[in-house]
Amino acid sequence: MISRDPAELMAQAATGSRTALARLITLVESGGPSHLATAALAYRAPSPYVVGITGPPGAGKSTLTDQLITTVLNQGSFDEVDAVHDVSVLCVDPSSPFTGGAILGDRIRMQGHATNEHVFIRSMATRGHLGGLSLAVPDAVRVLGAANFRLTLVETVGVGQMEVEITSAADTTIVVVNPGWGDAMQANKAGLLEVADIFVINKADRPGVRETRRDLEQMLDLGADHEWRPVILDTVATTATGIRELWEAVISHRTFLQDGRVPQQRRARMRSELDKVLTAMVRSRIGALAHGDAYEAQVDALLANETDPYAAAALLLGDQ
Repeated sequence: MISRDPAELMAQAATGSRTALARLITLVESGGPSHLATAALAYRAPSPYVVGITGPPGAGKSTLTDQLITTVLNQGSFDEVDAVHDVSVLCVDPSSPFTGGAILGDRIRMQGHATNEHVFIRSMATRGHLGGLSLAVPDAVRVLGAANFRLTLVETVGVGQMEVEITSAADTTIVVVNPGWGDAMQANKAGLLEVADIFVINKADRPGVRETRRDLEQMLDLGADHEWRPVILDTVATTATGIRELWEAVISHRTFLQDGRVPQQRRARMRSELDKVLTAMVRSRIGALAHGDAYEAQVDALLANETDPYAAAALLLGDQ
């Protein structure tokens, strides 16, 4: 029987047990003491290199990810001596309205790798616990690092604040769009598009590629100057066209970061993750405070015009 002890599971996952690894990620998703114990162990290990893949629904992210897995396994090295033998994938799926679990559409598209011992694919969905996916995904990434994966692909379901938060935890972020996406670009200009390190115009066998590339270039020209200007690539994921060039662009961005920028970026990521945990814990504490006699006493005092909300909140937080 598979153990329920995070320490035993971590030891088993580090020696190649995919069952133990799956159980650890379930603990991370579910929250509670086991989640905290798992995180305490996982964060002792180095993080894998994380490639975030996001974009609007229907852009072809899952097919692109599937082809990228194949390319990495075949070509798979960051440089001549730094080989990538195993690939882990986290698919951040929408939650089922009935079970709260992940809808496994992404995994269906990656069935060609389902039995490959060098590939681990896991769909994730928030279960409503502390911090939700914005904490569960970085923790799951660290679990994968503790299981000796050196590369993790994180595919998000679409465009929105959650996707921006999750891809902010990536070392390299790929934003996938389709030809003719210009109108949506303006709507998302201040959000998701600004986190891109690489733009991919997928389904490039359709009309409108030139116009989409022009719009992206103009957007980049109008943006702030950065040391790294995002690369714009054309792909047709269904035929693997442009996938090798995409992997080479990821390697180029990694090389760029290695030029003294990795410690700075990792520090920014750790600050972001710590801020999210602090926020989640404070929110949880507030939820606990919003019940009980002390809280109701302050509501009564407010109704009687004997206090104000700021004084009441300060008293509940112990500041008075």
